[in-house]
Order: sequence, then structure tokens, then C-alpha cells
Amino acid sequence: MPKALQPHPDRALPAGEARELARRIHASTKDLPLLCLHGHVDAELFAGDQPFGNPAELLVVPDHYVTRMLISQGVSPDRLGLPRRDGTTTAEPREIWREFCSHWQLFAGTPSRYWLEHEFAEVLGLTVAPSAETADLLYDEISARLAEPEFRPRALLDTFNIELLSTTDAATDDLAPHAKIAADLPGRVVPTLRPDAVVHVDRPGWSDLITLLGERAGTDTTSYAGYLQALRQRRQVFIEAGARATDHGHFSANATPLTDAEAERIYADALRGQVTPEDAQAFAGNMLFQMAAMSAEDGLVMQLHPGVLRDHHPGIHATYGPDQGHDIPVATEFTRSLRPVLERFGHAEGFRMVLFTVDETTYSRELAPLAGVYPSVRLGAPWWFLDSPDGMRRFRELVTETAGFYNTSGFVDDTRAFLSIPARHDLARRIDAGYLAGLVVQHRLEEDDAFQIAQDLAYNLARTTYLS
Repeated sequence: MPKALQPHPDRALPAGEARELARRIHASTKDLPLLCLHGHVDAELFAGDQPFGNPAELLVVPDHYVTRMLISQGVSPDRLGLPRRDGTTTAEPREIWREFCSHWQLFAGTPSRYWLEHEFAEVLGLTVAPSAETADLLYDEISARLAEPEFRPRALLDTFNIELLSTTDAATDDLAPHAKIAADLPGRVVPTLRPDAVVHVDRPGWSDLITLLGERAGTDTTSYAGYLQALRQRRQVFIEAGARATDHGHFSANATPLTDAEAERIYADALRGQVTPEDAQAFAGNMLFQMAAMSAEDGLVMQLHPGVLRDHHPGIHATYGPDQGHDIPVATEFTRSLRPVLERFGHAEGFRMVLFTVDETTYSRELAPLAGVYPSVRLGAPWWFLDSPDGMRRFRELVTETAGFYNTSGFVDDTRAFLSIPARHDLARRIDAGYLAGLVVQHRLEEDDAFQIAQDLAYNLARTTYLS
């Protein structure tokens, strides 16, 4: 007989005397609107508002949490439908889904299992767990559900109670999907500027992107000064489209400015295709500083999430392209790296920097002290590899005593998996409810304060960080 799929109502809440209070705190926040202000859902999804594809294309192929686990157990990327660089795929959707369901046990204890169970049971209405035996049944049931009008992307914005969702968009994007969305759903989906591709001068195709950047901005980008002007112009276009933030995924948090002459030299070398790795790294650090300066001018919140070695396996990158789940965290240093920015803008009115990390050893040593003294700094929610029940709990335990609750950004979901958004917010609200309940039963916090802080963490802090 198939195993029932029944997520427990007390999942992720604490055991013992704190549980009943945690239930009540969670109940007070679970229906608050969702502010999804650091996300990666494709804007085209809402512009076109077409029915989702099949279950494999929706729930397996684009989800790196899912595919990397299966690949780690020897499943070929081809069997999971990862598109090759030439655009070909070698697996049929139903076969991909069967592969996933037959390996369901691999996800035990992972946040992926938590999110997927929530999606399956509470979003899609499934009642049996995935397995080799139930794969076809679930495939057909999900496919039928996705064909219903209420499962169109725009309808789900209301179903999920999403008040505002941000996408991630390159500096060279024309933002046409956002224009279409804004005409139909004003103020619901906004862009976020991700300039990484045009500030890392040693990446393949960089010079072509700089030409496109100039065309989009109507600016001559053959000089460093013109390049900076083009970025300023593009930021204004994003702001006019509703953008609230920029997003920076650098390898290092280094934000050391260069002299204009040195930056111009490196920029010119890069346009000739003659830049050195050392100069490229220095230029990237300079551009973090320049982006901070621009944020201090135009008010876009600056989000920084460094410390990931991208495309760790060259063979996977060569065959399937970038961003295929083979990105591995590295140790990250913030205190010295961000000092130039914080010396200049740390107390500047109107400047806001949100720091994310996948190196939790920095929580109490660096990040909490920085946020605990600089008015401009907020700590972002636990991110990638740490957005798990225990990871979120450790975050609260390690940063609260120095930074408090109100120097954090509130929860942002940081996902491209649209259907997982409610599950991610629900998990964060449960973990915070449990942490706050623990403080109350230890007589470290009054109960009415716990309820207010829970509301702030779930909704109000994200609003004040990004929207005020």
C-alpha cells in the first residue's frame, strides 16, 4: 500500500514545554502576507501567465537542491533532463519524474524534503508519498492539477498570499516582461538588478555584454567613465520599473576601491581581452565599492552574498553550462573586506546593505558585530545550504545576542522554485516561533514581546528593510 503523505501540524516546532506557546506564536504569523524580496523566479512566468509544464519541468529539472542530491548518488544529469549547452535533452519528462520518485528516500532529513512535502500536500493536494510505485499516479495527478486555471502563475500569487515578489534581472535585460506584468498587475512583481555579468571582466563574452550594456543605456561604454554612466542609467531604468534592490554574488566580499586611472587601465585591458586574473579580481572589488556608492545615491538596497566557488566541476560546466548545482561554499571574510564601504557609507543616511553568507562561522565573529554597530547593515536570512530548520535555528542563536532581532532583514526566500515559496516562509515562521517560545519559557522574553517580534520577523522587517 502506498505510504500516506501527511505533513505533521507541529513539524519543525520545538518539543517540550515550549511547543504549545510555539504553536500559538506560529498561528499568529502563518497567514501574514509574503514579501518575497530576494527571489529568482523568472519574470517571464508572470508575463506570459501560461500553464506550468509537466511535473518534471516544474519540480525536478530547475531545482538544484533536488538534482544535486540525485547526481551525488550517481544519477546521470542526462537522466534528470538537465539541458546540454547545445539545447538537447535525452530524457522524457515522465522518465525524469520516475527517477526522482524512485530516489525519494535520499531526501530524508533535508530541507528539500520539508519543502516538497509541503508543496505536494498543501499546494498540489497529494495524499500519497513519492516512490517508484506511485510515480505515474502522482505524475498524472499533478499534471491534471497544473492544467486547472487556478494553477496559473498569476493566480498563485493570490493563492500564496504573495504581496510583492522580486525577480533577478541582469543589467542588460530589457525588462520587457516587467512592463507587461506592470500593465496587468501593478506593484506585484518587480525587478532586482544583478550586475554580476558586467562587473566580472574575465568572464567569457564580457566584452559583448558591455557593448549590449551601452546599447541598452544609450551610452558609449568604450571608456571606464562611460561604463559607470551606463550602469547608473540602467539603475534608473530598474528603479522606474519598481526595483527595490541590487543583488551581488561575488566570490569575495572585498570592496576595495581603485583609483580611476587604475580602474581605467584594467577596463581597457579587459576590452582588449588581455586582463589578468589578479586585475579582474581587483576590478570586481572596486565595482562592489562603486555599486555601494551608487546605492547611497539612488537608494537601492545593496544585497551581497559572497563565498561560493561556482561551477566546481569543469566537465559539468562544459557540458551543461553554469548554475547546475555544482557551486560549493568557501570560507568568507567580511570585517576587513567591507571596511572601505562601511567607512564611507556605514553611517550614511539612505544607504542599506543586506549581508548573506554560506559560512556560518562568521555569524557571531563578524556579521553580528558589523550589523550590531553600523546603521546601514542588516543580516539577511540564512541562505543556501543554511536555509534549513537547524541552520535557521543556529542563525538566531548565534546572531541575536549581538545584533538583536531588529538588525536582521526579516525572511526572504531566495528561490527560483515558485511553488516552494510558501513552504520556505512557513518553515522560517515555525523556527522563529520555536526560538521565541524558548526565550519565553526561559523567562528571557515576555510573551507579548514574543508575539510582536514574530510578526516583525515574518513581515514587518522585510518591509522596513526593502520598502521604507
